[in-house]
Amino acid sequence: MNEYDLFVPLYYNDGSPIGSEKLKNIQGLLLEHFKGLLTFPQPKQGFWKFGNLTYRDEIVIYRVISEDAPASRKFLGGLKQRLKSELRQEEMLIIEREIGLI
Repeated sequence: MNEYDLFVPLYYNDGSPIGSEKLKNIQGLLLEHFKGLLTFPQPKQGFWKFGNLTYRDEIVIYRVISEDAPASRKFLGGLKQRLKSELRQEEMLIIEREIGLI
């Protein structure tokens, strides 16, 4: 069983806010595919360095769990490319962890 965390920015790179409808759409896509979703809606700050520049983002984290890692990687890989384009991001972070349940 695997767990995936999607780090989703709250602002475009130009500093304008990403609309709540877009965030709700992302939640809907994840819920539809994984049948469950955990959100960490309190904004978190992230820092990334590209070359000599340091970027700061405010993000929310969406967590999903899956028993089918290959299908999840395929879905999330496609979603990542789509979101990079729609949210005008250079990169988007998705973390995968193997987990066990008690």
